[in-house]
Amino acid sequence: MSKNEAPLSALTDFVPKGSLNLVMQYLVQYKVHLTITRERKSILGDYRFAVNGKNHRISVNGNLNEYAFLITLLHELAHLVAFLRFGNKIASHGREWKHTYSEILQQFLQLNIFPADLSQEVKTTLRNPAAGSCAEDGLLRVLRKYDGRESYKKMVEEIAPEQLFQTDDGRTFRRGIQLRKRIKCLELKTGRIYLFSPVYEVKPI
Repeated sequence: MSKNEAPLSALTDFVPKGSLNLVMQYLVQYKVHLTITRERKSILGDYRFAVNGKNHRISVNGNLNEYAFLITLLHELAHLVAFLRFGNKIASHGREWKHTYSEILQQFLQLNIFPADLSQEVKTTLRNPAAGSCAEDGLLRVLRKYDGRESYKKMVEEIAPEQLFQTDDGRTFRRGIQLRKRIKCLELKTGRIYLFSPVYEVKPI
């Protein structure tokens, strides 16, 4: 078996059908060392610039559904390409990154690999990409449909006002009022108010 066959076969299970060849073109062209990691609560993926003769390094959480995995990978690839084009002193999610990310997303849209609802959300993202991987609320709502995650989890916006819920770290909150972009919630143990993203996933009590 050649060395190129191992990453090809490994990635098949993580990206949408029809996207693998273009993904591999990017990984080979830019000499990317890709690591598929366990779930990380704070990030979906990250990118590290090549130093001391080492390859560029990208990691993506392996628990993501195939569409979220691909979009996260493209987000990190856009960092790599933007830094090579414009230098590593540009803002991480500035106009250079946004332009590069939109350019890459457009290439994958042309492959017709996304379901219709997700394709529409990706087109919306093209106009003004957000800083975080899959950060747009509309995009997250659609991506969640393809998760196959535990049915007991809900987004905060799906929790009824005054209902209790728990976060993954075991803290208990009471759902409060909807603000413009966030939802006020009271942590029962401390009495402190926290602002949650409407699409943050929690466990209803």
